[in-house]
Amino acid sequence: MPSIASARYGKDNVRVCKVDRDQATGIQTVTEMTVCCLLEGAIETSYTRADNSVVVATDSIKNTVYIKAKEHPVNPPELYAAHLTQHFLDTYPHISTAHVKVIVHRWTRMTIDGATHPHAFFRDGQETRNVEATASRDGGLTIKSGIVGLTVLKSTGSAFHGFVRDEYTSLPETWDRILSTDVDCSWTWKAFGSVAEVAEGVERFDAAWEAARKITMKTFAEDESASVQNTMYKMSEQILDAAPETAVVGYSLPNKHYFEIDLSWHKGIKNTGKDAEVYAPQSSPNGLIKCEVARS
Repeated sequence: MPSIASARYGKDNVRVCKVDRDQATGIQTVTEMTVCCLLEGAIETSYTRADNSVVVATDSIKNTVYIKAKEHPVNPPELYAAHLTQHFLDTYPHISTAHVKVIVHRWTRMTIDGATHPHAFFRDGQETRNVEATASRDGGLTIKSGIVGLTVLKSTGSAFHGFVRDEYTSLPETWDRILSTDVDCSWTWKAFGSVAEVAEGVERFDAAWEAARKITMKTFAEDESASVQNTMYKMSEQILDAAPETAVVGYSLPNKHYFEIDLSWHKGIKNTGKDAEVYAPQSSPNGLIKCEVARS
């Protein structure tokens, strides 16, 4: 007889915006998030027997996202996500595991006539700050933080040669190429015993995010890259050093290709090799390189 091997459900794409107002200075801060909450536990009968008595309505989950954003700080998002996961375990005894994902969308404060504006912002890119938190009754609280959608490009300082060549290979070796990617970087924290442990030393989360972002961009820009693989490993090493309470750092980097265009057919125009100036950006297919680097 068939049985449920695994099941979880919840509310996805809950959009939340919170405005924090400093009455003393008049400075306001805007945080916009997209939240997903998924629950696991003794819920099998809702699938197999149409027993809705074990179902926390997804509309109730959505309302919880809003209420907890009012009751608690939403920055850093790691702490907000931890509060959400623990709420579901504390409130519903039959729920054994709660998964929360928070995506923080980028709003940057405007600078007007050389001064930062107290309440005006602009969207300067699609980069997001992501957090995934999971709380279970027997496994504690795990948190993974990350950067997603940080698009970077450098016009030189990247090579790729010495790779396997066989009957299937048409790619030429290169000692100088454009390198571009959409950064997906994550770092997993050592397990926390409680939300109180997350709150203690909460400044660790912003510090790690700032360090990871700086390391990613600085290494990308300055490394004489032999490959995406080697560059991402160098980034991971540095993040582990900068955030000693993390256990694993991971990268997923698409290699967004920019191909030279041979224009020699038109009046002998030289546009390849050292003469290349005009390129054709490629949307697909693209290389995809991933790695996780853990502490020894």
